Amino acid sequence: MNQGKIRLVDEKGKQIGVLFKEEALNIAKERGFDLIEVTRKTEPPIYKLGDYSKIKYEMEKKLKQQKLKERQAFPKSIRIGFKESNHDLSIKSKKAEEFLKEGKLVHIVMILRGREKAHFDLAKEKVDSFLTLIKISYKIIRSLKKSPRGLNVAIKKSF
Repeated sequence: MNQGKIRLVDEKGKQIGVLFKEEALNIAKERGFDLIEVTRKTEPPIYKLGDYSKIKYEMEKKLKQQKLKERQAFPKSIRIGFKESNHDLSIKSKKAEEFLKEGKLVHIVMILRGREKAHFDLAKEKVDSFLTLIKISYKIIRSLKKSPRGLNVAIKKSF
């Protein structure tokens, strides 16, 4: 086992060789770079010369993009009410169209409260009329389904 020895790679990716860690630190200071650990699993461990703040920035940027993609994967939900006016439904249908254009799955949820639950057929007609307001071609992923709190339907843009 090499005590204190590391394999050094320069900023352009060329191997400098196996050096003591102190020598590598001196080379990094001379060239104006940081000594960055690439992997500890090999023998000797691999280090490279580079700007640590740039690498940290790149890693944070990738993490943010990954989180954004994960967030966009979730379906969008649009809630409509039993007593909602046609104008409100048309505004919500335009929002659903925007989500569909972005390629997102859209859940349409109608919450029924109290005695509204007794009028399931009227609620179903309201959801059907809402679906007709959406001008973009779509396909129904999960058909109109009754849940304990109301009605649900999931749609996705058809290509």
